[in-house]
Amino acid sequence: MKLRFGTTQGLVVAFAGVGVLVGLVSCGGDGGGGEATPGGPKPIPASSIKTKAQLGKAFFFDASLSTPKGMSCGTCHVQSRAFTDPRPSPTSAGVLPGTFGFRNSPSISYMAFSPDFSVGHGEGGAALGGQFWDGRAVDLTAQARFPLLNPLEMNNPTTDAVVAAVQAGQYGPLLKKFYGASIFSDSKAAYDAVVDAIVTFEKTPEVSPFTSKYDAFLAGEAHLTASETRGLVAFNGKGGCSGCHTSSPGVDGSPPLFTNFCYANLGLPKNKNNPYYTLPPKYNGFGSGFTDIGLKLTTGADADAGNFMTPSLRNVAITAPYFHNGVFASLNQVVHFYNTRDLGGFDPPEVPETMDTTELGNLGLSAQEESDIVAFLNTLT
Repeated sequence: MKLRFGTTQGLVVAFAGVGVLVGLVSCGGDGGGGEATPGGPKPIPASSIKTKAQLGKAFFFDASLSTPKGMSCGTCHVQSRAFTDPRPSPTSAGVLPGTFGFRNSPSISYMAFSPDFSVGHGEGGAALGGQFWDGRAVDLTAQARFPLLNPLEMNNPTTDAVVAAVQAGQYGPLLKKFYGASIFSDSKAAYDAVVDAIVTFEKTPEVSPFTSKYDAFLAGEAHLTASETRGLVAFNGKGGCSGCHTSSPGVDGSPPLFTNFCYANLGLPKNKNNPYYTLPPKYNGFGSGFTDIGLKLTTGADADAGNFMTPSLRNVAITAPYFHNGVFASLNQVVHFYNTRDLGGFDPPEVPETMDTTELGNLGLSAQEESDIVAFLNTLT
Protein backbone atom coordinates (compact mmCIF):
# COMPACT_ATOMS: atom_id res chain seq x y z
CA MET A 1 0.00 0.00 0.00
CA LYS A 2 1.11 3.54 -0.64
CA LEU A 3 0.97 6.39 1.81
CA ARG A 4 -1.85 8.52 0.45
CA PHE A 5 -1.79 12.26 0.94
CA GLY A 6 -4.81 13.48 2.87
CA THR A 7 -5.97 10.19 4.36
CA THR A 8 -6.31 9.87 8.09
CA GLN A 9 -3.84 7.03 8.17
CA GLY A 10 -1.41 8.92 6.00
CA LEU A 11 -1.56 12.01 8.16
CA VAL A 12 -0.84 10.01 11.30
CA VAL A 13 2.18 8.44 9.66
CA ALA A 14 3.24 11.76 8.19
CA PHE A 15 3.19 13.49 11.56
CA ALA A 16 5.15 10.65 13.05
CA GLY A 17 7.80 11.32 10.44
CA VAL A 18 8.08 15.06 10.79
CA GLY A 19 11.28 14.95 12.79
CA VAL A 20 13.15 11.67 13.08
CA LEU A 21 12.59 10.68 9.53
CA VAL A 22 12.97 13.95 7.83
CA GLY A 23 14.06 16.16 10.63
CA LEU A 24 16.83 18.65 10.58
CA VAL A 25 16.43 19.46 14.23
CA SER A 26 15.57 16.11 15.53
CA CYS A 27 16.52 14.25 18.21
CA GLY A 28 23.53 14.33 22.77
CA GLY A 29 24.06 16.12 25.74
CA ASP A 30 22.07 17.64 28.49
CA GLY A 31 21.95 21.25 29.44
CA GLY A 32 18.90 21.43 31.65
CA GLY A 33 19.18 19.01 34.50
CA GLY A 34 18.80 15.58 32.90
CA GLU A 35 21.50 13.02 32.26
CA ALA A 36 23.91 13.65 29.40
CA THR A 37 23.54 11.26 26.48
CA PRO A 38 26.27 8.58 26.71
CA GLY A 39 29.12 9.63 24.44
CA GLY A 40 27.50 12.98 23.77
CA PRO A 41 28.76 16.44 24.69
CA LYS A 42 28.70 17.54 28.29
CA PRO A 43 26.05 20.08 29.33
CA ILE A 44 26.93 23.65 28.46
CA PRO A 45 27.22 25.66 31.69
CA ALA A 46 24.70 28.47 31.83
CA SER A 47 27.41 30.79 33.13
CA SER A 48 29.32 30.45 29.85
CA ILE A 49 26.44 31.56 27.63
CA LYS A 50 26.77 35.13 26.40
CA THR A 51 24.75 35.19 23.17
CA LYS A 52 21.41 34.02 21.83
CA ALA A 53 23.19 31.59 19.48
CA GLN A 54 25.01 30.02 22.43
CA LEU A 55 21.68 29.61 24.21
CA GLY A 56 20.30 27.93 21.10
CA LYS A 57 23.26 25.56 21.06
CA ALA A 58 22.57 24.71 24.70
CA PHE A 59 18.95 23.88 23.86
CA PHE A 60 20.09 21.89 20.82
CA PHE A 61 22.17 19.60 23.04
CA ASP A 62 19.77 19.59 26.00
CA ALA A 63 18.62 16.02 26.60
CA SER A 64 16.21 17.07 29.34
CA LEU A 65 13.78 18.42 26.74
CA SER A 66 12.37 15.03 25.73
CA THR A 67 9.78 12.77 27.35
CA PRO A 68 11.28 10.78 28.99
CA LYS A 69 14.54 12.66 29.35
CA GLY A 70 17.49 11.41 27.35
CA MET A 71 17.20 12.74 23.78
CA SER A 72 18.24 16.07 22.33
CA CYS A 73 18.41 17.52 18.85
CA GLY A 74 22.06 16.53 18.96
CA THR A 75 21.23 12.86 19.41
CA CYS A 76 20.24 12.54 15.75
CA HIS A 77 22.48 15.39 14.61
CA VAL A 78 25.93 14.76 16.05
CA GLN A 79 28.28 17.67 15.45
CA SER A 80 31.35 15.53 14.78
CA ARG A 81 29.44 13.77 12.02
CA ALA A 82 28.38 16.97 10.28
CA PHE A 83 25.15 17.00 12.30
CA THR A 84 23.92 13.58 11.15
CA ASP A 85 23.07 10.42 13.05
CA PRO A 86 26.01 7.99 13.44
CA ARG A 87 23.97 5.29 15.17
CA PRO A 88 23.79 1.97 13.31
CA SER A 89 20.14 2.07 12.21
CA PRO A 90 19.46 3.45 8.69
CA THR A 91 16.72 5.60 10.20
CA SER A 92 16.87 7.35 13.56
CA ALA A 93 15.62 5.87 16.80
CA GLY A 94 13.27 7.85 19.02
CA VAL A 95 13.44 8.41 22.76
CA LEU A 96 10.83 5.68 23.33
CA PRO A 97 12.54 2.26 23.12
CA GLY A 98 11.84 0.43 19.88
CA THR A 99 10.59 3.44 17.90
CA PHE A 100 12.09 4.62 14.62
CA GLY A 101 11.24 7.06 11.89
CA PHE A 102 10.93 5.99 8.28
CA ARG A 103 13.62 8.36 6.98
CA ASN A 104 17.29 8.93 7.60
CA SER A 105 18.13 12.09 9.53
CA PRO A 106 19.84 14.45 7.07
CA SER A 107 22.52 16.93 8.00
CA ILE A 108 21.32 20.27 9.29
CA SER A 109 24.47 21.91 7.97
CA TYR A 110 23.91 24.46 5.19
CA MET A 111 20.13 24.19 5.49
CA ALA A 112 20.10 27.79 6.69
CA PHE A 113 20.80 28.63 3.04
CA SER A 114 17.74 26.80 1.72
CA PRO A 115 15.16 29.25 0.33
CA ASP A 116 11.64 29.16 1.71
CA PHE A 117 9.62 26.32 0.26
CA SER A 118 7.73 27.20 -2.88
CA VAL A 119 6.21 25.51 -5.89
CA GLY A 120 6.94 27.00 -9.29
CA HIS A 121 10.40 28.38 -8.63
CA GLY A 122 12.45 25.23 -9.14
CA GLU A 123 13.68 23.80 -12.43
CA GLY A 124 10.78 23.57 -14.88
CA GLY A 125 8.41 25.15 -12.39
CA ALA A 126 8.94 22.45 -9.79
CA ALA A 127 9.24 22.74 -6.01
CA LEU A 128 12.22 24.44 -4.43
CA GLY A 129 13.66 24.82 -0.97
CA GLY A 130 12.09 24.40 2.41
CA GLN A 131 13.14 21.93 5.08
CA PHE A 132 12.91 18.16 5.63
CA TRP A 133 13.41 15.63 2.86
CA ASP A 134 9.95 16.50 1.53
CA GLY A 135 9.88 20.27 2.08
CA ARG A 136 6.94 20.18 4.45
CA ALA A 137 8.35 23.02 6.55
CA VAL A 138 8.64 26.34 4.75
CA ASP A 139 11.75 27.45 6.66
CA LEU A 140 14.00 26.62 9.61
CA THR A 141 11.65 28.19 12.13
CA ALA A 142 8.70 26.14 10.95
CA GLN A 143 10.83 23.00 10.93
CA ALA A 144 12.26 23.42 14.40
CA ARG A 145 8.82 23.36 16.03
CA PHE A 146 8.08 19.75 15.20
CA PRO A 147 10.71 17.28 16.49
CA LEU A 148 10.15 18.16 20.14
CA LEU A 149 6.54 16.97 19.78
CA ASN A 150 7.08 14.05 17.42
CA PRO A 151 6.14 10.74 19.13
CA LEU A 152 8.91 8.99 17.19
CA GLU A 153 11.49 11.53 18.29
CA MET A 154 11.47 13.58 21.50
CA ASN A 155 7.88 12.65 22.31
CA ASN A 156 6.78 15.67 24.34
CA PRO A 157 2.99 15.69 24.75
CA THR A 158 2.57 19.46 24.37
CA THR A 159 4.50 22.67 23.85
CA ASP A 160 3.63 23.52 27.45
CA ALA A 161 5.61 20.46 28.58
CA VAL A 162 8.66 21.71 26.70
CA VAL A 163 8.32 25.18 28.18
CA ALA A 164 7.96 23.73 31.68
CA ALA A 165 11.16 21.72 31.23
CA VAL A 166 13.02 24.81 30.04
CA GLN A 167 11.70 26.90 32.91
CA ALA A 168 12.78 24.27 35.44
CA GLY A 169 16.23 23.84 33.93
CA GLN A 170 19.39 25.88 34.22
CA TYR A 171 18.64 27.83 31.02
CA GLY A 172 15.29 29.22 32.15
CA PRO A 173 16.77 32.47 33.49
CA LEU A 174 18.65 32.91 30.20
CA LEU A 175 15.44 32.71 28.21
CA LYS A 176 14.24 35.63 30.32
CA LYS A 177 17.50 37.49 29.74
CA PHE A 178 17.31 37.26 25.95
CA TYR A 179 13.54 37.31 25.42
CA GLY A 180 12.18 39.37 28.30
CA ALA A 181 11.47 38.89 31.98
CA SER A 182 7.82 37.99 31.32
CA ILE A 183 8.50 35.38 28.61
CA PHE A 184 7.16 32.47 30.68
CA SER A 185 3.85 34.25 31.25
CA ASP A 186 2.90 33.29 27.70
CA SER A 187 3.63 29.62 26.98
CA LYS A 188 3.31 30.04 23.21
CA ALA A 189 5.74 32.94 23.21
CA ALA A 190 8.14 30.96 25.36
CA TYR A 191 8.03 27.98 22.97
CA ASP A 192 8.60 30.34 20.05
CA ALA A 193 11.60 31.79 21.91
CA VAL A 194 13.15 28.34 22.43
CA VAL A 195 12.67 27.61 18.72
CA ASP A 196 14.12 31.00 17.77
CA ALA A 197 17.23 30.38 19.86
CA ILE A 198 17.78 26.98 18.24
CA VAL A 199 17.38 28.46 14.77
CA THR A 200 19.80 31.26 15.65
CA PHE A 201 22.40 28.59 16.46
CA GLU A 202 21.62 26.71 13.24
CA LYS A 203 22.44 29.83 11.23
CA THR A 204 25.97 30.14 12.62
CA PRO A 205 29.21 29.18 10.84
CA GLU A 206 29.68 26.53 13.52
CA VAL A 207 26.85 24.57 11.89
CA SER A 208 27.73 25.47 8.30
CA PRO A 209 31.50 25.84 7.99
CA PHE A 210 33.36 26.39 4.73
CA THR A 211 36.71 24.94 5.76
CA SER A 212 37.15 21.88 3.53
CA LYS A 213 40.15 21.04 1.39
CA TYR A 214 38.05 22.01 -1.63
CA ASP A 215 37.42 25.45 -0.15
CA ALA A 216 41.16 25.84 0.33
CA PHE A 217 41.66 24.69 -3.26
CA LEU A 218 39.23 27.32 -4.55
CA ALA A 219 41.11 29.93 -2.54
CA GLY A 220 44.42 28.83 -4.08
CA GLU A 221 45.67 27.54 -0.74
CA ALA A 222 45.68 23.80 -1.47
CA HIS A 223 46.27 21.40 -4.34
CA LEU A 224 44.15 18.43 -5.32
CA THR A 225 45.76 15.07 -5.94
CA ALA A 226 45.68 13.54 -9.41
CA SER A 227 42.75 11.33 -8.43
CA GLU A 228 40.84 14.21 -6.83
CA THR A 229 41.42 16.35 -9.91
CA ARG A 230 40.13 13.63 -12.22
CA GLY A 231 37.18 13.20 -9.88
CA LEU A 232 36.33 16.89 -10.08
CA VAL A 233 36.45 16.73 -13.88
CA ALA A 234 34.15 13.69 -13.92
CA PHE A 235 31.88 15.28 -11.29
CA ASN A 236 31.40 18.36 -13.46
CA GLY A 237 31.42 16.51 -16.78
CA LYS A 238 30.69 12.90 -17.61
CA GLY A 239 29.03 12.18 -14.26
CA GLY A 240 26.75 15.21 -14.50
CA CYS A 241 26.80 15.55 -10.71
CA SER A 242 27.19 19.33 -10.70
CA GLY A 243 23.85 19.75 -12.44
CA CYS A 244 22.20 19.38 -9.02
CA HIS A 245 25.21 19.61 -6.69
CA THR A 246 26.67 22.97 -7.69
CA SER A 247 30.46 22.93 -7.40
CA SER A 248 31.34 26.46 -8.57
CA PRO A 249 31.31 29.62 -6.42
CA GLY A 250 28.36 31.95 -6.80
CA VAL A 251 28.52 35.07 -8.96
CA ASP A 252 29.20 37.00 -5.77
CA GLY A 253 32.08 34.71 -4.88
CA SER A 254 30.13 32.80 -2.23
CA PRO A 255 31.32 29.21 -1.71
CA PRO A 256 29.37 26.46 -3.48
CA LEU A 257 26.72 24.67 -1.42
CA PHE A 258 26.75 21.48 -3.52
CA THR A 259 22.97 21.48 -3.75
CA ASN A 260 20.35 23.39 -5.73
CA PHE A 261 17.68 22.65 -3.07
CA CYS A 262 15.48 21.08 -5.73
CA TYR A 263 13.70 17.72 -5.64
CA ALA A 264 14.19 14.53 -7.66
CA ASN A 265 13.19 10.87 -7.80
CA LEU A 266 16.43 8.95 -8.28
CA GLY A 267 14.72 5.59 -8.57
CA LEU A 268 15.99 4.42 -5.20
CA PRO A 269 14.93 0.98 -4.01
CA LYS A 270 13.23 0.46 -0.68
CA ASN A 271 15.55 -0.23 2.21
CA LYS A 272 14.58 -3.69 3.40
CA ASN A 273 16.41 -3.04 6.67
CA ASN A 274 14.30 0.00 7.54
CA PRO A 275 13.12 -0.67 11.12
CA TYR A 276 10.03 1.48 10.59
CA TYR A 277 8.43 -1.37 8.65
CA THR A 278 8.17 -3.46 11.82
CA LEU A 279 6.58 -0.81 14.05
CA PRO A 280 3.06 -1.45 15.38
CA PRO A 281 0.02 0.01 13.58
CA LYS A 282 -0.05 2.92 16.03
CA TYR A 283 2.96 4.29 14.16
CA ASN A 284 2.86 2.45 10.84
CA GLY A 285 -0.49 1.26 9.56
CA PHE A 286 1.02 -0.18 6.37
CA GLY A 287 3.70 -2.48 7.72
CA SER A 288 6.30 -3.60 5.18
CA GLY A 289 3.94 -2.41 2.43
CA PHE A 290 4.59 1.23 3.32
CA THR A 291 5.66 3.33 0.33
CA ASP A 292 7.35 6.68 0.90
CA ILE A 293 5.85 9.16 -1.57
CA GLY A 294 8.21 11.99 -0.59
CA LEU A 295 7.31 15.45 -1.86
CA LYS A 296 3.78 14.35 -2.75
CA LEU A 297 3.11 14.21 0.98
CA THR A 298 3.59 18.00 0.96
CA THR A 299 2.08 19.07 -2.36
CA GLY A 300 -0.46 16.32 -3.07
CA ALA A 301 0.68 16.27 -6.70
CA ASP A 302 1.12 12.87 -8.37
CA ALA A 303 4.10 14.22 -10.31
CA ASP A 304 5.91 14.78 -7.00
CA ALA A 305 5.62 11.19 -5.77
CA GLY A 306 9.02 9.77 -4.87
CA ASN A 307 10.77 13.13 -5.11
CA PHE A 308 13.13 14.13 -2.31
CA MET A 309 15.26 17.19 -1.69
CA THR A 310 18.76 17.18 -3.14
CA PRO A 311 21.07 17.31 -0.11
CA SER A 312 24.33 19.18 0.10
CA LEU A 313 27.37 17.00 -0.57
CA ARG A 314 29.49 18.97 1.85
CA ASN A 315 30.86 16.57 4.48
CA VAL A 316 29.25 13.69 2.58
CA ALA A 317 32.18 11.38 3.35
CA ILE A 318 31.21 11.35 7.06
CA THR A 319 27.41 11.34 6.79
CA ALA A 320 26.57 7.73 5.94
CA PRO A 321 24.10 6.11 5.49
CA TYR A 322 22.92 7.82 2.33
CA PHE A 323 19.62 9.00 0.85
CA HIS A 324 16.29 9.49 2.58
CA ASN A 325 15.97 5.83 3.61
CA GLY A 326 19.63 5.12 4.35
CA VAL A 327 19.68 2.41 1.67
CA PHE A 328 23.40 2.71 0.86
CA ALA A 329 26.20 2.56 3.40
CA SER A 330 29.15 3.88 1.38
CA LEU A 331 29.96 6.54 -1.19
CA ASN A 332 31.28 3.83 -3.51
CA GLN A 333 27.81 2.26 -3.54
CA VAL A 334 26.16 5.63 -4.14
CA VAL A 335 28.34 6.55 -7.11
CA HIS A 336 28.01 3.05 -8.59
CA PHE A 337 24.22 3.31 -8.29
CA TYR A 338 24.17 6.65 -10.10
CA ASN A 339 26.37 5.19 -12.80
CA THR A 340 24.72 1.79 -13.35
CA ARG A 341 21.17 1.91 -11.93
CA ASP A 342 19.60 0.92 -15.26
CA LEU A 343 22.02 -1.93 -15.98
CA GLY A 344 20.65 -4.29 -13.33
CA GLY A 345 21.99 -5.39 -9.99
CA PHE A 346 19.67 -3.26 -7.87
CA ASP A 347 16.21 -3.83 -6.47
CA PRO A 348 13.38 -2.07 -8.35
CA PRO A 349 12.63 1.58 -7.56
CA GLU A 350 10.19 2.26 -4.77
CA VAL A 351 8.29 4.81 -6.87
CA PRO A 352 8.98 4.02 -10.55
CA GLU A 353 6.33 6.28 -12.09
CA THR A 354 8.24 9.54 -11.68
CA MET A 355 11.81 8.25 -11.74
CA ASP A 356 14.46 10.44 -13.38
CA THR A 357 15.50 8.60 -16.53
CA THR A 358 17.67 11.31 -18.09
CA GLU A 359 20.35 12.36 -15.60
CA LEU A 360 21.52 9.08 -14.13
CA GLY A 361 21.28 5.33 -14.52
CA ASN A 362 23.73 4.58 -17.33
CA LEU A 363 26.48 7.18 -17.25
CA GLY A 364 29.24 5.03 -18.70
CA LEU A 365 31.74 5.86 -15.99
CA SER A 366 34.67 3.48 -15.65
CA ALA A 367 35.59 1.93 -12.31
CA GLN A 368 38.50 4.37 -12.13
CA GLU A 369 36.20 7.32 -12.74
CA GLU A 370 33.85 6.14 -10.01
CA SER A 371 36.79 5.87 -7.63
CA ASP A 372 38.05 9.32 -8.62
CA ILE A 373 34.65 10.91 -7.96
CA VAL A 374 34.67 9.38 -4.47
CA ALA A 375 38.17 10.78 -3.96
CA PHE A 376 36.91 14.23 -4.91
CA LEU A 377 33.91 13.93 -2.59
CA ASN A 378 36.32 13.31 0.27
CA THR A 379 37.76 16.81 -0.27
CA LEU A 380 34.42 18.29 0.80
CA THR A 381 34.86 17.35 4.47
